[in-house]
Amino acid sequence: MDLLKDKIKPIYLKYLVAASGSALVGCIFGMIDAMMVGKYHGPVGNAALAVFNPVWSIIYSLGFLAGIGGSVLFAMSRGKGDEKAAQQYFTLSVIYGVILSALAMLAIGIFYEPMLRFFGADDELFVLARRYLVPIFFVIPCCIFNCILSAYLRNDGNPSLATNAVIIGGIFNAIADYVCVFVLDMGILGAGLATMIGQYIAVGLMLLHFVSKKNTLRFVKIDMAVQKIKDITVTGFSTAISDLALGIIGILFNRQIMKYLGSDALAVYGVITQVTVFAQCLAYGIGQAGQPIISQNYGAGQYGRIRECLKYCLYTSIGMGLLWTIAMLAVPNVILNFFMNPTPSVMEIAPGILRTYGISYILLPFNIFATYYFQAMMKPNLSTIASFARGAVVSGMMIILIPLLFGADRLWFSMLITEILVALFSIYYIIQILNKNAETSR
Repeated sequence: MDLLKDKIKPIYLKYLVAASGSALVGCIFGMIDAMMVGKYHGPVGNAALAVFNPVWSIIYSLGFLAGIGGSVLFAMSRGKGDEKAAQQYFTLSVIYGVILSALAMLAIGIFYEPMLRFFGADDELFVLARRYLVPIFFVIPCCIFNCILSAYLRNDGNPSLATNAVIIGGIFNAIADYVCVFVLDMGILGAGLATMIGQYIAVGLMLLHFVSKKNTLRFVKIDMAVQKIKDITVTGFSTAISDLALGIIGILFNRQIMKYLGSDALAVYGVITQVTVFAQCLAYGIGQAGQPIISQNYGAGQYGRIRECLKYCLYTSIGMGLLWTIAMLAVPNVILNFFMNPTPSVMEIAPGILRTYGISYILLPFNIFATYYFQAMMKPNLSTIASFARGAVVSGMMIILIPLLFGADRLWFSMLITEILVALFSIYYIIQILNKNAETSR
């Protein structure tokens, strides 16, 4: 499939199915854990996973930093016909992934207790979160390379292998979850062990690409390594921040909820976190489907093809946002009961919280896609600003200020306000880029 010559719509749909499937099943790792733990431990189990979720965000953000950053530059270099540079970016992404894995394991291994306490754990939640961390610690490199390999397989013409690998890993994770949590009576420790098994299987299967006929990736000698690492970091930073945003937002919400609303509300937020991860992963699928097409055509200066791909991405983002919002408004109790056996006190407060927070999902897919679009168009500064605003600056201000100014019950509107402001920023600059490219192509 030629990204520079073949029809855009079939290419986009093929990449969308593959990228969304991979992202979707990847999210199921966490969702199955949440469901099993919630059924085994009750609301306190979901609260413990809400405390732990920022750790996942940190780990995956490192994978996106090396994987998406490198693969965007890889695709753009191929679009320009510079195969040597493309292979150097691949080689550096792998090296970068090894370094980031080692640093992550070192930091988490040493600072896990103050880290979990800072993320909102009291004494009861800390015990459960620490038990979940024990097996997850040994799968940190796999999680990072899951992101790196998925990104490069999509850009090397084998997106289906990335999807199938994650699907098979997810199936093993689901089976192992039930066995470890309930049959072996291991509880939250078993959920972590099952996730570890699934991640190793997924990465192992993706490595088969390197012995297939489709593989064009190879390790090469690197020129100007420091500069290229810098380029990878700058390009991938915004996507890393998009994923890290969920962790930053989670930390702030955890602390504010425990300060103002208590552990029942934190258990409901644990459910919101799982749904948000699910919605965000599917939004990644849109960005990851469009990125190889946009990057290569940008490198080749084919702006008409870029506009066509952008159109399909925007349609998908709008449809997905409406779907998630309608689901949260229509069936909040179904969503709640999927993840836990709620107590009466949790059941009383959950529907209002889920509906209020759920309105923000209408703009979430678009804002996530916008960061990929800015990256693919080599506008890393715009991508970083949008990611920082959504993931830390604007969201942080809203989460801190809204309870002070309007009361704790209004905390759940924080992300809606954030998504609206970020969407306005992204729309303005997408229009600016389109107008500039239209003038260039005349």
